Amino acid sequence: MSEVVRLERSGRIGLVIIDNPPVNAISRPVRQGLLECFRKAAADRSIEAVVLLCDGRTFIAGADIAEFDAPMAQPTCHPLFAEMEALDKPTVAALHGTALGGGFETALACHYRVANPGARVGFPEINLGIVPGAGGTQRLPRVAGVQNALQMFLSGRPVDAEQALAMGLIDAIADGDLRAFAVAYANRLVDEGRGPRRACDVAIERTPEIDAFLQEQRRRASRMRGRVVPGMDIDAVEAAIDLPFGKGIEREQEISDASLETTESRAMRRLFFAEKATGRIPGVDPASARPLASGGIIGGGTMGRGIAMSFANAGIPVTLLDVDRAAVGKSIDAIRGEYQRSVKKGRITEDGLEACMRLIKGSDDYADLAEADVVIEAVFENMALKKKIFAKLDKTCKPGAILASNTSTLDVAEIASATKRPADVVGLHFFSPAHIMRLLEIVRTDATAGDVLAASMQLAKTLRKVGVLSGNAYGFIGNRMMDPYGREAERMLLEGATPRQVDDALESFGMAMGILAVYDMAGVDVGYKVREERKDLLPDDPSFYRSSSMLVERGWLGQKTGVGFYRYEAGSRERHDNPEALEMFAAEAKRLGIKRRDLTQDEIEQRCLCALINEGAKVLEEGVALRASDVDVVYTSGYGFPRHRGGPMFYADTVGLKEICARIDGFAKTLDPQYWQVSALLRELAASGKPLADCANE
Repeated sequence: MSEVVRLERSGRIGLVIIDNPPVNAISRPVRQGLLECFRKAAADRSIEAVVLLCDGRTFIAGADIAEFDAPMAQPTCHPLFAEMEALDKPTVAALHGTALGGGFETALACHYRVANPGARVGFPEINLGIVPGAGGTQRLPRVAGVQNALQMFLSGRPVDAEQALAMGLIDAIADGDLRAFAVAYANRLVDEGRGPRRACDVAIERTPEIDAFLQEQRRRASRMRGRVVPGMDIDAVEAAIDLPFGKGIEREQEISDASLETTESRAMRRLFFAEKATGRIPGVDPASARPLASGGIIGGGTMGRGIAMSFANAGIPVTLLDVDRAAVGKSIDAIRGEYQRSVKKGRITEDGLEACMRLIKGSDDYADLAEADVVIEAVFENMALKKKIFAKLDKTCKPGAILASNTSTLDVAEIASATKRPADVVGLHFFSPAHIMRLLEIVRTDATAGDVLAASMQLAKTLRKVGVLSGNAYGFIGNRMMDPYGREAERMLLEGATPRQVDDALESFGMAMGILAVYDMAGVDVGYKVREERKDLLPDDPSFYRSSSMLVERGWLGQKTGVGFYRYEAGSRERHDNPEALEMFAAEAKRLGIKRRDLTQDEIEQRCLCALINEGAKVLEEGVALRASDVDVVYTSGYGFPRHRGGPMFYADTVGLKEICARIDGFAKTLDPQYWQVSALLRELAASGKPLADCANE
């Protein structure tokens, strides 16, 4: 008998119980155990119905992703599920926690499904670039309808128990103990003479409504540049409509196997493992992490408020400190307002709002931070101000407290020099809005203690963020790479491109937002102030970020002033062209002697991306980033780089490093050569044929 699946009895009901911690993934031992237990239940005539359930905190949460890169070991899912579905006595899947992907495919092979109120079901495979391959695309349309099924596959979002019940995915929601409810449900099926109800026996009629729906989904999929898996999902669902079940299963297998070979899938699966790897820091034991049970935030602006909300959302009490009581009150009111917007959108309840607000205390007295385990400074980018704050924290905070700066560019070691405890100082660079964005750059200095780094990584997990370690270099990983990326975007405005042309090219590539629209959203003055802070490091080039400088000089700071690279109507973030800015850029180009011309979408894309890739290679070359995969996690988690392209380092490999080097060399000849020198690492890897994505400094 399998060690991870067992067969028990509850009267005439057989209980097949999976116990494969931590998430009951449907690995080979689980599949083997299910096969053995269902065969035993089939052979035992005293068993009149079967309930499938799981021990632990969840039902089968999904497949074992490690098996995706090799042929699945026997028994595979299709014959297993076919044998489960063919059982001549009713089977009930009892769902709790999450039943996702292969887990929900297992449940669909059962004849009936019940769930506890907190259960969620779904198919997140699209987030890994995979078409479900264990019968899901054939059974789900038969159970829930073509429209519901395809929307689940294409969105990747799970649905809760109430939604699942309304869609026909489950038959009942448990009242009380799930196991007892499922057994009672199975007994009722037997008493009522309700035998097996097999999804495979359902035929789907192709209707004009279904045809129109599929056509619309194909139109949408065709607009996803660089994405092929959404179209493959549609192909698989169409097989469920047009083919007999057995032939549909064969077609699904072909499509699913093909999806695994796509660049999209390789990119997204690599990111899945890359995000898990970011927490590995050579020489640092995760178990050494200092306990962080309370926090303090200095600065009640947008970033400080977002960080405070992140703590409250994670159940951590936090003190938000601002300059005076009026400022504190304004910050607390703004936080409540943000939560109230979430209540209106149904994201949290009124009770949830109040629970979070109780965890956030406002103060204008540093003494209220004395017992905090971690204090995060989140004021604007000014070294003198930050050092003044850290000197106060050094005197105020308890021994062992972690003192962190949310700086996005400044030298964390210099900030730490204002204290007598540099080992306790770390950079914690959140991204705005901090309570939503997943990325947290963790910046270490030469003095930062290992247990501080371990605690910072643990804090990232607690806050449901992806923590990525960075060395203490200007801009760290993300903003360091953004500098040349934005530089090229702004330079092209002087050369003749419009902001809309630049942003459209980048968004067509797949970026969540064009870089100039990002500047408008964040505030054009943010980058300007950073450059003013480091004037001594700027190149001798009057065109360097000149477009931003001119906007700031006019007071055009983006969305907050209603005008920047674009114009905005009051209360709206919709971008409108700014003709005055275009005239200003053209006049400045004439003054600087820059020749104006038409720039193609291809040139805009290549210049921005090559600048990004080359700087990323330098970040690796200098040891600022531990791994190329860390760089990719930073850009896909915090900067809107398309996940289906795997991040800039992985993307460079898909283009070819020799081609990337050739493009950069070409730009060196036609543009300013001081900006276009191929990274030594990039040149070396291109010559050797080794991939950039595999580089690591571990």
